[in-house]
Amino acid sequence: MSVNKTLKQDWELIQKKLSDRFADGDVMNVDAIVYIIGVQELGKGYKKFQKDEKLELMHIAICRLLEPYGYYEFDYFDNEGWPHYKLVKELPFLKGGEQTVLLKQAIVNYFKNSEFFNN
Repeated sequence: MSVNKTLKQDWELIQKKLSDRFADGDVMNVDAIVYIIGVQELGKGYKKFQKDEKLELMHIAICRLLEPYGYYEFDYFDNEGWPHYKLVKELPFLKGGEQTVLLKQAIVNYFKNSEFFNN
């Protein structure tokens, strides 16, 4: 099976499971799933977040997702328990579609490493 076909199948499985769990079956897009990962990585459970906190959660998720690719490295937790990452190497210029593929691939890897597919 080709990598693209496997990625597509894995992505659709993640999308379905998360959509069923968090969006009453409405299909969640990449941004919504990145947000969910940010909430998970913060580790404080769900609560009402301010707009700037939501952006920070997405930033945390992207750093965490791209960490295995060598772009970011965990640095520290601040006094409020928010994780901070440092940029290790610059991301290459990617077109919109390429960015989406990279994020989907990183999301699939994240959930595979979390035993998501075993549940």
